[in-house]
Amino acid sequence: MVYFNSVRVGGDKMDDAIISFIRRNHNLLVGEGTAERIKAEIGTAMAPSDGVGKTVDIRGRDLMNGVPKEITISQADIAEALAEPVGAIVEGVKVALEQTAPELSADIVDRGIMLSGGGALLQDLDKVIRKATGLPVSIAEESLTCVALGTGRVLEDEKLREVLTREY
Repeated sequence: MVYFNSVRVGGDKMDDAIISFIRRNHNLLVGEGTAERIKAEIGTAMAPSDGVGKTVDIRGRDLMNGVPKEITISQADIAEALAEPVGAIVEGVKVALEQTAPELSADIVDRGIMLSGGGALLQDLDKVIRKATGLPVSIAEESLTCVALGTGRVLEDEKLREVLTREY
């Protein structure tokens, strides 16, 4: 283990950011399922080049009069909504790079950063991290399951399993 840190800004925090943004800017209350759908369909880490991007129609409860309402929301809106969680992820990556031993930094420059997990599927997250760090960034194949599969392999290997039980 070289360095570890956890930035608690996963899918749920992104969903919460989308819900808050829609409430604040459109006076519309939407649920977690709607926020998850928005994130999956048009979620992006950076504003689209055309200033709007794709759009999606969403339904929720109008907070002004309590009745159901439908609005159209754009990728630009969602990029703005996700700016804070994406910024926290980028900052976590920068801190990890700063704490990395010089010998390993050379490997990172050569091989780049590999994103995994559900958050890696957020459109353009790799581009945002690449722009912030100047390093190559790629997304793992099967990014949703690779962490679980890798953990399983570590648990099966006696020498690697010791790493998980070591106190730091």
